[in-house]
Amino acid sequence: MIKWIFIAIGALLIAFLVYASFKPDTIRIARSISIGAPPDRIAAFIADFHRWGAWSPYENKDPEMKRSFSGTPSGVGAVYEYSGNRNVGSGRLEIIETAPASKIVIKLDFKEPIEGHNTAVFTLVPHGGTTEVTWLMYGPSPFIGKLMQTIFDMDKMIGNDFAAGLANLKAAAEKAGG
Repeated sequence: MIKWIFIAIGALLIAFLVYASFKPDTIRIARSISIGAPPDRIAAFIADFHRWGAWSPYENKDPEMKRSFSGTPSGVGAVYEYSGNRNVGSGRLEIIETAPASKIVIKLDFKEPIEGHNTAVFTLVPHGGTTEVTWLMYGPSPFIGKLMQTIFDMDKMIGNDFAAGLANLKAAAEKAGG
């Protein structure tokens, strides 16, 4: 009887691993918001890592998080490194491309809790008196990522953070306008 239980558990584990292996090889998560501010005002909050405390949803997940800034003060070449608790982990962000008040591309290197290498793209599109801001993250999904996608709804989990961050960005940018 015990032998059949172990065989059944083994078969379920193999089925789970096979199922996970068919998950997408990439991850892509995006959220958008309309902000009542011009693109240049909003871009200033994104392109300067020193200003992320005003809006990033990850800044408050660990009050003891250690941060360091290097490279240029903002824009291409700006670097932000962080190390925090299990809710934050550790990693490095570097702005690798900008288009004036319309696009900011950031290279994301997560070290802990799971290593990952992704790209974040912020696009800002003016529409009359508002700006449509989209926060997109994409990158490869190695097998550990596929396992996580099988257990967790990554789009919802990360997407909720993006939505909260964009709402904070909206509040900060609209308040900065007076």
